[in-house]
Amino acid sequence: MLPKGDQRRAALLVSLGDLLTESSDLESVNVADISRRAGVTRSAFYFYFDNKAAAVTALAEQTYADALAAAHRLDDLAVAPLTRITSMLDGLFAAVEDHAPLVRATLEARASSADVRAVWDAQRLSFVEHLAGVVDAERQAGQAPAGADATLLATMLLELNDRAIERLVQGSVDRAGLLDTVASIWLRTIYSPDPASAPLPDPEPDPDMGPETDPDMDPESDPHPAAEGTA
Repeated sequence: MLPKGDQRRAALLVSLGDLLTESSDLESVNVADISRRAGVTRSAFYFYFDNKAAAVTALAEQTYADALAAAHRLDDLAVAPLTRITSMLDGLFAAVEDHAPLVRATLEARASSADVRAVWDAQRLSFVEHLAGVVDAERQAGQAPAGADATLLATMLLELNDRAIERLVQGSVDRAGLLDTVASIWLRTIYSPDPASAPLPDPEPDPDMGPETDPDMDPESDPHPAAEGTA
């Protein structure tokens, strides 16, 4: 059994999670309601958390753990890249869907709380470092071409994931289509050669143009005169 103090903290987080599930947004949930449902006083809430945003961050720890587990599906380089990427995104989307009210509240709190933004950024940095390591390993193994800085590339791909998560919790896009699209972008970004480094193809001849001629040649003259003495 948890110590009494830990039980109170856990009860507050359960209460917050329930209220977020029942409400439309974080703003409509207040500390008095959280405390009342948990069976503790408002002062007890503030003993454990500075504010609602801090409580949301604590509650989101399991979502972070689930998302991190999904990210490690990229690690086995023996598995085909598209399979790994699709599995990673499917695991991430499942974690978001399992905690959708909480994820919405976290996104809302991130917009208004510097503390929540700091935690979010620190968590994303751990994903950046992991993904950059995967990209470097793929390049060293010859499975991905050299390209943009791995850390910056990882940062931008995770920005894409952030936008996908927002769309997913809003329910404004088809999940399967979103997953396929994001997976395609990941695959092309990491594994396709940089178009700028590819040689340009030879231009196709214009079928409407005749054979090339010397612009200084008299058009009336024969470009292939007969050899002397054979006329």
